[in-house]
Amino acid sequence: MPRRDYEDNPHAPKPDALVPAASVVVVDADGRVLLQRRTDNGMWALPGGVMELGESIAGCAVRETFEETGVRVEVTGIVGTYTNPGHVLAYDDGEVRQEFSICLLARPLGGEPRPSDESFEVAWFTPEESDGLPMVASIRKRLTDWRTGAYPVVR
Repeated sequence: MPRRDYEDNPHAPKPDALVPAASVVVVDADGRVLLQRRTDNGMWALPGGVMELGESIAGCAVRETFEETGVRVEVTGIVGTYTNPGHVLAYDDGEVRQEFSICLLARPLGGEPRPSDESFEVAWFTPEESDGLPMVASIRKRLTDWRTGAYPVVR
């Protein structure tokens, strides 16, 4: 379902939901990060998604990463929490969410990168290669926080 990201935009629609989600910075032994080009907005992003009832945030991260990229991971840490009330996600079905995401750090355990119904492409990139990829500001912020070691507790 296509979506539009609004970040600190006074013309953004008002949110009607607050949904907990995980995003994941997966880093391989060569220091490359796993990214996917999303089908809902065409932008490059970290794997991740909505937490389900009965699931931990780490379990959500592992499940979503595998579903979206084909790569099995182990969570090893946290990059930060991202709860900017000015970041709103508007979906074509009318749902408008305020962002609430915990970004986790993980390492790959196996599997091969492959697209899914949520991604056009999945690939490994060096941090420098990711600089030129189109992505929404909130994902760029998470990658920057990981690269600089900022590890924010609250955003």
